[in-house]
Amino acid sequence: MELFKYMEKYDYEQLVFCQDQQSGLKAIIAIHDTTLGPALGGTRMWTYASEEAAIEDALRLAKGMTYKNAAAGLNLGGGKTVIIGDPRKDKNEEMFRAFGRYVQSLSGRYITAEDVGTTVSDMDLIHEETDYVTGISPAFGSSGNPSPVTAYGCYVGMKAAAKEAFGSDSLEGRTIAVQGVGNVAYNLCRHLHEEGASLIVTDINKEAVRRAVDDFGAKAVEPNEIYGVEADIFAPCALGAVINDETIPQLKVKAIAGSANNQLKETRHGDTIHEMGIVYAPDYVINAGGVINVADELYGYNRERAMKKVDQIYHTIEKIFAISKRDQVPSYVAADRLAEERIEKMRRSRSQFLLDGKHILNRRR
Repeated sequence: MELFKYMEKYDYEQLVFCQDQQSGLKAIIAIHDTTLGPALGGTRMWTYASEEAAIEDALRLAKGMTYKNAAAGLNLGGGKTVIIGDPRKDKNEEMFRAFGRYVQSLSGRYITAEDVGTTVSDMDLIHEETDYVTGISPAFGSSGNPSPVTAYGCYVGMKAAAKEAFGSDSLEGRTIAVQGVGNVAYNLCRHLHEEGASLIVTDINKEAVRRAVDDFGAKAVEPNEIYGVEADIFAPCALGAVINDETIPQLKVKAIAGSANNQLKETRHGDTIHEMGIVYAPDYVINAGGVINVADELYGYNRERAMKKVDQIYHTIEKIFAISKRDQVPSYVAADRLAEERIEKMRRSRSQFLLDGKHILNRRR
């Protein structure tokens, strides 16, 4: 992999390699773009097949955060960290404190958070060395579990998709097929049930399915049956790449709106569902409630203020559909254009983001 060629192609700003022999820390911090503000993105711990695979993942995820934060209306850029290691057996206090010192050394250009393979406890250890971390324990003034907020954002985004598909954003009487009933999806189902929607659910975790059936009167189907059910809206809330050549022919829905990441297996699948007339709420926009919530911690967390920002997901989805019509492109392309247009407007008045190391700290106090 020719790193500088790759970074130049996708306009990355910085790649930081972090090593601490004592703790076993091997981490890569990727900062994609700080035009809108400091780069915010979680720390992922994973057993990568190679160092190159870890680097590629960090770069890919950092770029995704640039678009997610920009589309969410946040004054934040995109970054990401990957730590090479098994999160079940390789963690130790020294590792996360050493990583926290690397984050601190960037003087606010990068702010980290929880991600796959890391926990609130890990963020607390990072917080011992730096204030440039979100998603820490509530005792430190954090926003707590992001799942309910992510779910609420997905709910309001789904209402916007329903308005586009059916002419009304009411979900009362609509049938929603929900794939996966984990923490986010369970809370989404609660909102949908309270509005009067009918639910069809599936999950490989039978206990999670039983809970949704008992609490919300949902109908349960097998995992491979969820794509072909008679429903108004399909909500992918589990694995990525579920919109693909095998599943698209089975779909009978008019809209797709769910919390899962990377729902389109390939971009051409976004083109296909657009041609079929299926309304698609782009995943990184509709599932941004969690990042909007933790980003509010940077200003001293205020739940009412954070939830008002999450409500804006509805209007962001509406803007994306408007761009889709304006430019005659699928909604996944329109979402990228919304993010890119916002970044470009700011780029005209500033280039690279530079923080003096005290500005955000003062705001958080």
